Amino acid sequence: MALPHRRMRIQINRAPVLTLWAAVVAERLGFDWQEALTLGRAVAGLNAYAKGKALGLFHPKPADVKAKRDKLRHGEALTVNLLHRAVPVIQTPEGLRALSKDRSIPPDSVERYLQTKFGEDYGAAKRAMSTLAKAYTPAVLAERAYALYEAFRPDVPAGTAGWGAAGVLDLERVVELTE
Repeated sequence: MALPHRRMRIQINRAPVLTLWAAVVAERLGFDWQEALTLGRAVAGLNAYAKGKALGLFHPKPADVKAKRDKLRHGEALTVNLLHRAVPVIQTPEGLRALSKDRSIPPDSVERYLQTKFGEDYGAAKRAMSTLAKAYTPAVLAERAYALYEAFRPDVPAGTAGWGAAGVLDLERVVELTE
């Protein structure tokens, strides 16, 4: 993929980067773009929750977990494994939609979120990530997608200092990973 002569660097938080990457991976794995957007958003949310829990920022309440589990009926939702996360999904008339707090994620809201966070660089970021995803067979990508993300994600400080912090996403680095 041809990028501008200068290195394309975007100052951005990790959450939208992971959201877009997971959506691109999901699309490469055979989901349509609307389905992929919801899966990407769910992966980023699950990742943020896991990190927040590890940092001591979130404390799951056993009663909340039990109440959610008790609401589910057999066969109501399935799970899609994406970037080593188990994403709950539900079939809607429009296709599969990932769930967040037992509600389907609207793909148009995810698209607006990505456009807002990436701004004018959204198209370039999506093209770079798509180029990387297409460099791998779906089976290999499914296994390596999270490690690839770790190789290009923005660097932020460790621990709570990095929570929500922006770093630099280097799109040339993303494309270099195809080689």
